[in-house]
Formats: sequence, C-alpha cells, structure tokens
Amino acid sequence: MIIGLPPDRIPVAGPWITDLEVRYVSEAAQNDWYGNAAASVGRFERAFAEYVGVAFGVAVPHCTSALHLSLLSLGVGPGDEVIVPDITWVATAAPIFYVGATPVYADIDPHTWCVSADTIEACITPRTKAVITVDLYGAVPDMDAIRDVARRHGIAIVEDAAEAAGGEWKGAKAGSLGDLGTFSFHGSKTLTCGEGGMLVTDDADLHRRIASLRDHGRSPDGFKYFVTQEVGYKYRMSSLQAAFGLAQLERIDELIHRKRDIFRWYSERLAERADLQLNWEEPGSLNTYWMVCVVLDHSIELTGRELMDALERRKIESRPFFHPLSTLPAFADGPGAAEATKNVVARDISPRAINLPSALLLTESHVDRVCESLLNIIDRRSES
Repeated sequence: MIIGLPPDRIPVAGPWITDLEVRYVSEAAQNDWYGNAAASVGRFERAFAEYVGVAFGVAVPHCTSALHLSLLSLGVGPGDEVIVPDITWVATAAPIFYVGATPVYADIDPHTWCVSADTIEACITPRTKAVITVDLYGAVPDMDAIRDVARRHGIAIVEDAAEAAGGEWKGAKAGSLGDLGTFSFHGSKTLTCGEGGMLVTDDADLHRRIASLRDHGRSPDGFKYFVTQEVGYKYRMSSLQAAFGLAQLERIDELIHRKRDIFRWYSERLAERADLQLNWEEPGSLNTYWMVCVVLDHSIELTGRELMDALERRKIESRPFFHPLSTLPAFADGPGAAEATKNVVARDISPRAINLPSALLLTESHVDRVCESLLNIIDRRSES
C-alpha cells in the first residue's frame, strides 16, 4: 500500500492508491515524449470510452472544462436557457455563465436528491436549449423519464456524472445516458487522476467540434502545421494524469465495491434510526455512493453545520450537503435565483444534511466510530 489514512483523524474523502498507479505514472514519465508524446492520453480516452460504452472520449483538465466544452459544442449561448439542478456543486452551473446563457434552477427529488422528469419539465420554456442532469453523490436518476421529456421538447441532455463513474441505469453506464457525459477525476473522486476529467459522446460531429475547441481551435488537418481556425481553449490532460487514470480504471470494479461496502456498513449501523435518511438507490440503478450522506429528521434540533462542528471536535471530518446554487452569493442576485424560491425540497434538505466520511481506505472500525459519535451527538442534543 502506497498511502494510508492519517493516524488521528477520519477523513471525509480520499483515494485508494497502489503500486500499479505509481508504476504506470513512472512508465509514462519515461516514455511519453517525442514520437510517443501523449500516448497515455489516447489510451485513457479509448479505454474509458469503451468502459462507459460510447464511441468517443476526450480527456480534459477537469469536469468544469468538460461541461464548458459540452455547452459550446451544442451551440448554447446568449438568449438560451439551461436547466440545472439547484443542488449540485458550483462547477455544474458555472459553464452556463461562461457561454452567456441563463441558468434555470430545478428542484430535486426528495429520495434521489437528483432532478426528475417532473422538476425538469416544470422549468422548460421556449428558450430552453439544454438540461444538465447530475448523478448526485453517485446516484443516477430515472433517465428513461428524463430522456422522454427531453425528446418531446427537443432539448439536449448533458449528463454530469462527475460523482458517478461506474454508476448504472438499467445496465447502461453513467455518462452514456445523455447526448454528452462528463466526469471528474479530482482527488476526492472514486476514480482519480489527482485532477482531471473526461467528456464522452456517441456523436461524431460533437466529438470533432469538442476535439478542436479543446486544443486552441485547431482542426485535425491543421494540427501538424499549428493552424488555428478559431480561438479555442487549452483543455488537455497530461500524460501523467492519464497514466494514473489508466491504472485506476483497471481497478474500477474494486473501487466501486469498496464504496458500496462503506455505504453498507453505515446502513447496517443506522438502520434502526427512522430519524436519519441515507442515500437512496433508485430501482434499476447502481449507486456508487461517492459520498455517504445523512439527512436529519425535522425532529432533531440540530443543523448540518452544528453537526459538522461537533464531529470535528471528535476529529471526524465531514462536508456540508451542497447548498442550493440559487442561494449562493455568487448566484443569488443573478438570473433565475428569484424564481428558485419555489424549490422547496432543495431548500428543506440542504441545511439539515451532511456528507459523512467516505474515503476509500475507511475500515469498519472507522465507520463504527463515526456512527457512535453521530448518534451520541444527536441523542445528547435531543435530551438537552
């Protein structure tokens, strides 16, 4: 084992790294130069696309750039609206602003915490160009119903699978369920490159457009001669990141199995507590449980932030459940925020929920300690 957990703290997130990752990165550092430059990137793109079950993969520096390129390739721009879940990380929505479009914040399902066909349809207007679905915390929503809505209204689907590599809906992999899929390989993710991302699609035209925009607007014909057709972006992944990702991809089944084990340990220990809600697995889906989340019942007079502080005093790390985007200072005064006050589920759940420790190297004894502390904190507050 190359890395281990801190001896005195329980981390909220972190990877599982072996000698395989170190060996692949070392080999790329020695070999991916001159005529073999970026060879690991191409291998990672092809291997990841094959794993997801799509034709094309485009390796990028992070999921934010993958989302940005997705919207650009779809021609989204000023005057267009893009529906986005009100509960997600800021990076899902920021690219909507990059391209000059307007976000429309959709409410979430109370069980999956993802957008649903109903919450999306309630947001559609004649200006809607696309919807970004989010596989939140590893959960995949009912994509059959969502795709039906998108087809009927003629809008594109960008699937933000940043948190759900290896997840499934009715046997199809997360990321393959829309027109475009995007992934994050940040150090906290189940499959990591340290940092990085991937954009996947079956659409050859979208792939060609994305490949050009990713590399300063160069076309394949002009690549060798450094001819730039338009102003593009420098959104390329490095060989060392790709080599790391190749090793992690070889181990993806065991990484997902470990995440599901960690969730099972929590579920077994908290099963008797009707006042605590954990992640939901939609029938027909495979949840990868990137982050184990707990939602406190209204009867518990404790906010998520107070619970985080109490766990921190016990050297147990946690994270807040995502805040509604429409309430963040960055977006609160912007377009769509005022209308998002209707998102009652998002605004109800977020303040009373947190992410529990979910690092890949956790053991059952770590989960024992977290659950004992969690219940002790809650029960003491209830008695006071």
